[in-house]
Amino acid sequence: MALVSRRVVLRFPPQIVEKPIICYLSKDYNLIFNILKANITPEEKGIMIMELTGEEGDYEKGIRYLEGLGVDVQPLSQDIIWVEEKCTHCGACVGFCPSGALYIADREGMRIDFDPSKCIACEVCLTACPPRAMELRF
Repeated sequence: MALVSRRVVLRFPPQIVEKPIICYLSKDYNLIFNILKANITPEEKGIMIMELTGEEGDYEKGIRYLEGLGVDVQPLSQDIIWVEEKCTHCGACVGFCPSGALYIADREGMRIDFDPSKCIACEVCLTACPPRAMELRF
């Protein structure tokens, strides 16, 4: 089977925030996880951004397990978007982007570009961008 690696955003309802469900993703579904960002508080909604790696079938079963518990699962690329029409290509965001998702694509013309596959959804770009060309979408 093919090995897949995908970045996802998990939103937990308050009633399951304190359960060790990520442990079960590893133990029962053979998935390797890398937590990129998390904000989880007891008895409140939680959000976690993570990369999951494993066999395609195991990945799909793991996602169904999460959804069955009431966890909202969506691809990471749906969260942070670059609205090119708003971008003035000032480059302010590039120096703040820790993953290199925002970069200068053309040095001569100083054109900025965005690679969503590198984005870790740290949200630093949201405040670093003067014309607000970076947006958070849910």
